[in-house]
Amino acid sequence: MSAVQFDSTITDEVKVTPDAAAQLKELVDQEDGIEGVRIFVSGGGCGGMSYGMTFVEASQDRDCILITDEGLKVFVDAVALDFLKGVEIDYQEQGLNRSFVFRNVFQSVGGSGTCGSCGAAGGGCG
Repeated sequence: MSAVQFDSTITDEVKVTPDAAAQLKELVDQEDGIEGVRIFVSGGGCGGMSYGMTFVEASQDRDCILITDEGLKVFVDAVALDFLKGVEIDYQEQGLNRSFVFRNVFQSVGGSGTCGSCGAAGGGCG
């Protein structure tokens, strides 16, 4: 009996708009030793599930990987992917406000769809 091969390629489970991919690629290219961006999900408390993005130096064994048309690598671990299926990540500029927006996130478990704090200290990207 042969072992099941882990398919690490994400096809349409997570979508990244061209604007978001270009902005993330620009951020990744400004950093030394960064391979891509990780989308992560953390469990909840009173506010439900939350999510974020951080830079990735190297992939992990159980990462699912999406490579955008812009050449950006987006990493999601297999558990987080279950919560992010169907999400679309976009980048919006409204006046001086700039943010990554997650659409259709956590449809079955609740949660919000903006990521305005991604640029905060602690390695987040934005």
